[in-house]
Parts: sequence; structure tokens; C-alpha cells
Amino acid sequence: QVHLVEIGGGWAQPGGSLRLSCAASVRLSSLYAMGWYRQAPGKERELVATFTSGGRTNYADSVKGRFTISRDNAKNTVDLQMDNLKPEDTAVYYCGAQDGDRIFPNNWGQGIQVTVSS
Repeated sequence: QVHLVEIGGGWAQPGGSLRLSCAASVRLSSLYAMGWYRQAPGKERELVATFTSGGRTNYADSVKGRFTISRDNAKNTVDLQMDNLKPEDTAVYYCGAQDGDRIFPNNWGQGIQVTVSS
């Protein structure tokens, strides 16, 4: 079981920025993949940005060029810098991690609200 704790989020105006951070209870190098997902009301949870096995990054088309995922192996954290936010980015954001070769995370953080509105 991997324990994930998220901080950050909150409210921003369209065009603004927010930063999310997720701390893992294990070394990032022990994980198959780790990243950020989001779920808007009435919609399914979707991938936002992840580090895949081998350290590659994967972004949803809707956030490419606006969001940046980064990692700090010393702190076991994965951050998501969100710039040029849009109202459609409003959702609960979840940190997720796979501790094995899985398509979808089997470990989740508690979720954190991001609201973009004027």
C-alpha cells in the first residue's frame, strides 16, 4: 500500500495558475508510474499528466502546453504546475500511483479541489 498526500489547489481566475504537490510514502523509483488525474462532476476520472515507467511524461491533450509535471526523487514528490487555467479545468484532482505494471493507478490520494472561475 502506497500512501499519497496531496497539497495545493484552491481557486483561480481564468488565465491564472495553481500548483499541486503529491508526496508518496515510498521512493518514486519503486513505483511503476505516478501522476495526476482529475474528475469533474458527472464525468469519469481522467488522466491529466503522469510519469510513466522509464521516466517519460504523458499529458492529456487538453492540458498540453499549459500544465507541467515534475518530480523530486529526494523528497518523493510529484508536482503539477497548472498555468493558463480554464473553467473546464475545474475538478477534483487526484494523485495516483501504480506499484506494478498496471494501466490505471491502484493507489490514490484523498483528492483536492481545483476551481477556476471569474
